[in-house]
Amino acid sequence: MAGKSKSDLQTEKRANASALSFLYPFFLLVLAALLLFSLTACGGGSSSGGGGTSGQGSEASQQDPERPDTKYEIPPYREAVFDESAVIGNGEVLLDISHLSEGYFGVWSDSDARLKLQVIKGEKTFTYDLVPQKIDFFPMQDGNGYYEIRVMKNIESNKYFTLYSCGVDVALESEFVPYLCANQYADYTRDSECVKLATQMAENATDVHDFIAQVYKHVTKKVKYDYPKAEEVPSGYIPVPDETLKTGKGICIDYAALTASMLRSQGVPTKIIFGYVAPNDVYHAWNMFYTEDEGWITVEFKVDPSTWTRLDLTFSANGSDAQFIGDGSNYSDVYQF
Repeated sequence: MAGKSKSDLQTEKRANASALSFLYPFFLLVLAALLLFSLTACGGGSSSGGGGTSGQGSEASQQDPERPDTKYEIPPYREAVFDESAVIGNGEVLLDISHLSEGYFGVWSDSDARLKLQVIKGEKTFTYDLVPQKIDFFPMQDGNGYYEIRVMKNIESNKYFTLYSCGVDVALESEFVPYLCANQYADYTRDSECVKLATQMAENATDVHDFIAQVYKHVTKKVKYDYPKAEEVPSGYIPVPDETLKTGKGICIDYAALTASMLRSQGVPTKIIFGYVAPNDVYHAWNMFYTEDEGWITVEFKVDPSTWTRLDLTFSANGSDAQFIGDGSNYSDVYQF
């Protein structure tokens, strides 16, 4: 093949440069299209937030692939406060009744004798043991109306006399407020370990249902029934939620108190219920909680919209499934706190 002259090579070089110049815009257009496709395939979604959930989400959010990628908006923490400037009483017992509309009142006592507190509304009487030199909070759990608060002092055997009493008219902010703060059975503060754990769960939850499911799973998996304790539980036993969380064992009231403390601290109205369960009429404790959202079903329990939902962590943690709870007809509620 004959070699090309210098002038021929220069002519060919100019022709190639002209061709590249003509194709360059088309090259940029193809490159941009490939880049856009790559970004879309890697999960770039619309700004409306309607994309699918990540595989790392909770079981509650994974159950519905259409559930939007949201976060639980945790309501403000409702702290039970004992206002010393507002107390009434005598030298042995002090009451703070300045938070009745918020669903509770506080009591402090200092007595060598055994003291009992009675909260009376109509024909209903709720009776508590008072712990000396400890501030405790008690709910106005029977709704609006007139209550008598009575402190009884033990004089001998089972005989008591009235140490102090007062009558109060209660107008609650809502029916839920007695079940949104701490009391003697759901005894917690911002610094409680169970509240810190609940806060972590709530902050990582997609919604209130996801948060409740996380609490349910943690308590049922981490807390085992304490049969020796059940045989020796003393009269007037008061649960300590942080102790149950730490030891990983407890009886029915321990399950109920821990669950109520965790849910209430993150804005979920939760009752502690005492009553009887058929067919053997076992005296028992469980929870009921309330949500306003749509009905929701998991493997373990069902949440109906705008109603109180029964939640029995004791049975669930120890091998009984939701069929035992059923429609609740085998449960007889006696007291709620």
